[in-house]
Amino acid sequence: PQPAARRGTRFHAWVEARFEELTLPMLEPEELPGSEAEISDERDLESLKEAFEQTEYAHRTPYRVEAPFQLALAGRVVRGRIDAVYKVGDGDGATYEIVDWKTNRARTADPLQLAVYRIAWAEQQGVPPESVTAAFLYVRSGEIVRPDGLPDRAALERLLSEEPPGEEPHSEDVGAGR
Repeated sequence: PQPAARRGTRFHAWVEARFEELTLPMLEPEELPGSEAEISDERDLESLKEAFEQTEYAHRTPYRVEAPFQLALAGRVVRGRIDAVYKVGDGDGATYEIVDWKTNRARTADPLQLAVYRIAWAEQQGVPPESVTAAFLYVRSGEIVRPDGLPDRAALERLLSEEPPGEEPHSEDVGAGR
């Protein structure tokens, strides 16, 4: 993995450890590809941790961390892990906020990633998509971006169906661009 990907992976592992009791089992750090490679700049990882501690999410307890999902969309199976889910309320009035941590320096995240996460979580929990919001947290700056008008399931399927004809259905992994 590239240094930025390794750093992002280590940051995600740190957040996971911070909320360890909420996390479903994942790979151990020594099982990650490229984990034996040294990260050249430990200070960068430390600055990410310090920056995270300044955000509102450092002071909230997530409902789930690194929540796995699998979603069938337009003849494709999309698999991934949602960085964090925050729950507000209980019962039928409960709402959820999906948060994806972005550790890269550029603000380049694609809102379609959040749209997929939102639909996957809503369907997995059996709640209406309207009760699930989604945000990117750009950890370095502390900026929170909550895109408006995330596409619903039908719109996502239309987007995926616009692939060139003759494509075979396949699996997609989302969220790898930390």
